[in-house]
Amino acid sequence: MSRYNLEACEKFYKGKRILVTGHTGFKGSWLCRILTLAGAKVTGFSLQPPTEPSMFQILGLADTMDSVIGDIRDFSEMKKVFDRVQPELVIHLAAQPIVRDSYRDPVYTYETNVMGTVHLLECARQTPSVKSLLNVTTDKVYENREWEYGYRECDPLDGYDPYSNSKSCSELVTHSYQKSFFQDGRCAISTARAGNVIGGGDFANDRIIPDCVRAMAAGKTIGVRNPYSTRPYQHVLEPLFAYLEILEKQYEDGAYAGYYNVGPDECDCVTTGELVTLFCDSWGDQADWENQHDGGPHEANFLKLDCSHIKHVFGWQPRWHIAEALEKTVEWSKAYLDGEDMLAVTDRQIQEF
Repeated sequence: MSRYNLEACEKFYKGKRILVTGHTGFKGSWLCRILTLAGAKVTGFSLQPPTEPSMFQILGLADTMDSVIGDIRDFSEMKKVFDRVQPELVIHLAAQPIVRDSYRDPVYTYETNVMGTVHLLECARQTPSVKSLLNVTTDKVYENREWEYGYRECDPLDGYDPYSNSKSCSELVTHSYQKSFFQDGRCAISTARAGNVIGGGDFANDRIIPDCVRAMAAGKTIGVRNPYSTRPYQHVLEPLFAYLEILEKQYEDGAYAGYYNVGPDECDCVTTGELVTLFCDSWGDQADWENQHDGGPHEANFLKLDCSHIKHVFGWQPRWHIAEALEKTVEWSKAYLDGEDMLAVTDRQIQEF
C-alpha cells in the first residue's frame, strides 16, 4: 500500500524545480505549501487569488515561493516564466472551475481550460528541461450516463456543461500533444481526473462546504441547492499527494505515464444532503440546513469514479474518509474564524496526513 506523504516527497522533490499553474487557488495553495515544506523550488503562474478572502493570502504564500501573476491565455507571458525557471516538473491546475460560471461565460471558460492547456503544453514542448508533466482535469470529463458504476479511464470523454466539456477537450489536447510531440520519451505526461475535494481554505462561490462555513460564520441556517445529488467527496490532500506521486514515478520511469482517476472509496460517495448533515454534526453549535432547490442549470445527479487503476499501479488508497475529512475542514475553518496562525494549522494538517 502506498504511504506517500511529506517525508516521501522530501526524498524526491527537495531541490527540484517545479512549476504549478493555478497556484493561487484552493488546491494550488495546499499543493505549493506541501512542495515548499518538501524543499522544492516552487514557481507558481496564476491569476490573482480567485476569492476574497483566499487561502493564498491568508497563509502569506507569496512570500514563501516564486509567485508570478499571469493569465494562462497569454502564451508569451507563460513562455517567459518557462524560459526563466527551466522547470523539471510541471503540474497544471489553472482553470475556470465552476459549473455555473461556465454557463454564464462559456467563451472565457473554453479559452482558459482549452487554450490554456495548449499554451502550457507548447511551453513544455519548447523547454527541454521539462521531464514530467501532469494535467489535472476532473471527474466530470466523462460522458455521464447517470449509472451506478464508477467511470474508468477508458470510458468516453464528453462533459455536458461548458466547464465539464472544456475539461474533456483539455484531456484530448493533452493526449494529442503526448502522441504528436513527446513520443521520444524526453517528457512523461499524464492526466489526473479527481472528484470533488473539500478542506479548509476553500472560499469559492457555488461550492457546498464554503457555503456551509459562510452560513456558520453568519449564524444562519445552511441552504442546500441540490440535496439529492450524489458526489464522491475527498479531502484535498488525498488527490494532491496522488498527483505528486504520479509526477515522481513517471519522472523516474516513463512507463507510469497515462490517465488516472483519483477519487474516494464507495463509502464516501454521499448525497449533498448527507454531506451537509455530517458537516453540521462536526460543527456542532446547533448547525442546521434546509432544502433550497432552485431549479438552476443542469448538473449531473450521479457521478463517481472507478479508481482501481491507480490503486493497482501505485498501491494507492484514500486515508481520510468523509467524516474525518469534514472534521479536518471544520478544524481549519474554526481556527481561521478564531484568528489562529493559519500557516501553522495548515502545516500541522499536512504533517498529520
